[in-house]
Amino acid sequence: MDPAAAGIPVFLNVRSGPEGVRDGGALIAAAFEKQGLPTRLIALAPEQDISSLVDGLLDAGSGTIVAAGGDGTINAVAARLLGRDATLGIVPMGTLNHFARDLGIPLELEGAVAVIAAGQARQVDVGEVNDKPFLNNSSIGMYPRIVSEREHAQHHLGAGKWPALALATWHALRHPGSFNATVQVDGRRIERRTPFIFVGNNCYVLEGFGIGRRTCLDGGVLALYVLRPKSTFGLLWLGLRALLGIGSHAKDFDAIESASFEVQGHHSEVEVATDGEVAETAMPVRYRIRPRALKVLAPSPKEKR
Repeated sequence: MDPAAAGIPVFLNVRSGPEGVRDGGALIAAAFEKQGLPTRLIALAPEQDISSLVDGLLDAGSGTIVAAGGDGTINAVAARLLGRDATLGIVPMGTLNHFARDLGIPLELEGAVAVIAAGQARQVDVGEVNDKPFLNNSSIGMYPRIVSEREHAQHHLGAGKWPALALATWHALRHPGSFNATVQVDGRRIERRTPFIFVGNNCYVLEGFGIGRRTCLDGGVLALYVLRPKSTFGLLWLGLRALLGIGSHAKDFDAIESASFEVQGHHSEVEVATDGEVAETAMPVRYRIRPRALKVLAPSPKEKR
């Protein structure tokens, strides 16, 4: 059977978004039907490994695969498309939707499906940490601790997502847990004591209301940001300024652009966050950029909203 005739495969994470998307399948099917595109909805069970499902579709000849969910779902699908003759479509249904937002994909359903129907593909960079791909960013230190403690509060204390996040963030700010890190980059050895190392797939805006966004996803560089040591009050003030879009944060970080580097610490393993998912990773932590490794359906940069 022609894969196109069977419909575009759409992986749907029904638990994405602030409260989950319980009727997401019907809404997505209707939006694709409005554009004249048949679909095959594949609902993902919690914690399901979708690698073999995506590989099976690629082996059967599917040329476009859509991920409907948050950044974690999109990352999981995209990881299997690298090095394959296939294109990623995105229906952003998560809480933050960083990758879709930076690509200029509309965050509302019908607009996102219209982008898929238009069929305009772009090639964008993908970062890797110890061979694991990421589309947005990776980090070591305070942020992975916040994610781990938030999940603990949700699963073991019964806290809701946002109360759990607030509790985990407050705990991390009170006990930032600075660590010694050595960065090997472009023949240089940089030693720092820091609570937080952040690595972006391309460069992030560090000032004003654009903070946390990227204007380019095909610049061929990783952006390394090493936070300078701060007190609890300094971290709170940094977070407040970021939330309100006040001023510049360039002086808060040592910032380096490179195609690859590695981070070494005093432990054999370290918690590393990759597009919001946390896992223990062996030291040293090696980063590299894969230029234009992913083909994705998105507006051209000049058409970004």
